[in-house]
Amino acid sequence: MLSTTQSKLLNEVAERYSQAISADALAYLEGRGISEEVAGKYRLGIIGIENWSAKSRFPKYGNFKKAFAGAAEIPFSILLSHDPSHWRAEILEQYPTVALTLSGHTHGMQFGFEIPGLQWSPVQYVYNEWAGLYKHAKQALYVNRGFGFIGYPGRVGILPEITVIELFSKD
Repeated sequence: MLSTTQSKLLNEVAERYSQAISADALAYLEGRGISEEVAGKYRLGIIGIENWSAKSRFPKYGNFKKAFAGAAEIPFSILLSHDPSHWRAEILEQYPTVALTLSGHTHGMQFGFEIPGLQWSPVQYVYNEWAGLYKHAKQALYVNRGFGFIGYPGRVGILPEITVIELFSKD
């Protein structure tokens, strides 16, 4: 159950999100891609997809081929895909212009440990990519552990995470 303070905060966030959507300050990217101009000379594709999982216990709602159509001609795209198993199962081989995939979903199973040079969580036995940065050729996946939870309302050893990613051009 939420406290009064949490309820007020949640309502405030929902109201701001609603205002941003109605003011076209945010784009809803469920199942579509857009192209944005950056610094007046670069095109950046941003693609969002409904849940798509390579794991049989999670659904495949998204149609990436359809969503990718809005960014297919862009040489550098970012994909927002909730489940990190999507990257290895479909994106790596079929969509080389998707340079960066941003995922979450695993929460680090809310249990594990991290020490410099070593991280462990039981989720690694379910997902090959479950926290942090992974690279293959010219493509990358970043899996954010998030700050929420599933089931148990807490975490043991796997801290909440908010990630800031800065993009730079080569020139």
